[in-house]
Amino acid sequence: MDYRIGMILTGKVTGIQPYGAFVLLDNNTQGLIHISELKHGYISDIENYLRVGQMVKVMIIDIDEYTGKISLSLRCMEKTFNFKYNRDEIAHQYKKYWNDRHCDEGFSPIKSRLNGWIDDALEDIKKENKKKLDRQ
Repeated sequence: MDYRIGMILTGKVTGIQPYGAFVLLDNNTQGLIHISELKHGYISDIENYLRVGQMVKVMIIDIDEYTGKISLSLRCMEKTFNFKYNRDEIAHQYKKYWNDRHCDEGFSPIKSRLNGWIDDALEDIKKENKKKLDRQ
């Protein structure tokens, strides 16, 4: 299945850790509900809210583009949150992350200097090796 931020899915809780709960979305895909995404307010123990085997309705709030890890939220599904925002706004504004996709500068300065840095490092290594040989 092609998952996207903002999708609402039903999954099965497969594991609970102090930092969050793992949810199986399909046979091959699992996501994590961080403890801060369980509900509004303080949560002292996740097991007071979820149990292994429980079916939950969750929203995808982030997908790491490099690792493919999926972040889920129960908090976004609370009525107190939904009446104020529509789901499209949540998908685009709730989680913020940075990449160089919409940035004019981005990693360009690093990329343009990288070869020079590599050459300098190789030259330093050669000098160190020559010093070591001269000492012997």
